[in-house]
This record gives sequence, structure tokens and C-alpha cells, in this order.
Amino acid sequence: MQLLNGIYDAALLLYALSLLFVFSDCLKRNPGGKRLGTGLLVVVGIFQAAGLAVRFSQEQGLPIFTPYDFLFWFSFIIVLTSLAVAYTRGGEFTILLLNMAGFSVFLLNRVWLTAEDHTLQSWSAVHGWLAMHIILANLSFAALTLGTVFAIMYLFLHTRLKHKKWDDRIRRLPSLETMDKYSYTAILAGVPLLLASLVLAGMSIVAEGRTPLFQDTKVLTTLIGLAVYIAYIFLKRSARRSGTSMARWAIAGYGFIILNFLLNSWSEFHGWGG
Repeated sequence: MQLLNGIYDAALLLYALSLLFVFSDCLKRNPGGKRLGTGLLVVVGIFQAAGLAVRFSQEQGLPIFTPYDFLFWFSFIIVLTSLAVAYTRGGEFTILLLNMAGFSVFLLNRVWLTAEDHTLQSWSAVHGWLAMHIILANLSFAALTLGTVFAIMYLFLHTRLKHKKWDDRIRRLPSLETMDKYSYTAILAGVPLLLASLVLAGMSIVAEGRTPLFQDTKVLTTLIGLAVYIAYIFLKRSARRSGTSMARWAIAGYGFIILNFLLNSWSEFHGWGG
């Protein structure tokens, strides 16, 4: 555990430094800071991969069955996504917002949870289904986070253009059409993953005979969040709403995703130690 904590703390420190350099580049063009920030992000990804390898050794299998591991994987996926975006033109602000989310999760995971928090021993009969549920949920959350980042950037750029406030930062952002397209594409990828994840969770509950869990408040908020995203896709395809309206729908859906995760502390649905 000491080795894991050391790796985690080193990655956390480098992550913070990377964010500072990326932020400095977004504030004012700083190619050196951008390269250094991206380089540090690569090192962060390596440290995170090393930490996950330690967890793999500790668990003697894929480490995904605790909230700690879930958030660890989520942050790692965000780092990998950011590195992919780093090779695209005008991706500086996308990287900044993505990693603000990734770093926040990584930091909260360090101070809030431990690798020993909760297990799934009592769900041993459906471990395979739950593993797929968790993996798909993580990928879905990462895709929806990316979609939300583009939605936030869309609203920011739209507001600046509406008030005719031009500066170098505005010129570095992708166009409204591009951000709208990227947001929709990311959400379109994330929603089916989320739906498949929820189906697997439902199958696991039924197989284990724990149907009273369907009465949990978390189920309601999950369905509301999913309904918001499905409505977003329907409205987007029907072209009935403006880009700003669709961006707000995307952010609203993500708000329910965040609420859903926060409800874990009071919900029986993810009482994994049961």
C-alpha cells in the first residue's frame, strides 16, 4: 500500500504542475508551457498505469470493483483522452477543462477513498456482469465528460461572440459548429455505453434476487439522467432546438450523472460490502 500511495502522490503532484502549465498556455500563448504541460501529462499517465499495475498485483485480477479503482480508472481514461486531443489543432482549452475534471476526481479519490473501501464479495455469482457494467459505465462517463466539456466551451464562445468580445483566446477555440458536432458525437458514444451498463446492472440484481434495490432513489435519478440524454439525442436529430439549448441539455444530463455518483454515499444500490 505504501508503494501505491507513493506512486499516487507523485502522479498527483505532476498532474497539478501539468495543469498549471496548460493553464498558462490558455491564458496567454506559451508554446514552451504547452509542451511541458503535455510532457508532464504523459508522465502522469505512466505513473497512473504503474499504480493500476500495483492494484492488479494486489487484487490478483482487474482492479475495478471498488469506488477507489473506478475513479482511478476514470482519471486515467481522461488523461489518455487529453493526450489524444493534444495532437489536434485548437485543443488547448479542451485539455484544460478535461484535466480540471480529471485532476479533481484524482484528488478527491486520494483524500476521500482508499483501495480497501467496499468489495463485491457478496456478488460473486455475477462478477462477470458487474465487471462489464463497471467498465462500460467508466467509458460512458468519460465520453459524457468530453461531451460536456465541448458543451461548456460552446456556451462560452457563443456568449463572447454575442457580446462581440474578441481576443486571442477566442481565436484559438474551435468554431461553434465544430464544438457542437464534437459534443454530440461524444454524447452519442456515451449514451449507448451507459444504457448497456445499466442493463447489465439490472440483470445482476435480478440474478442475485435483490429486486428491492430497484426501489432505491439512485435508480430514479439514473433513469432521469438517461432520459435527459435520450431527449438530447432526439432533439438534436430532429433539429428542433438551437445549439445553445442543446448545450444546456448536455450539461443538465451530466449534472444528473454527478448527482448519481454523489448519491452512492446514501444509496443501498452500491452498498458493495453487503
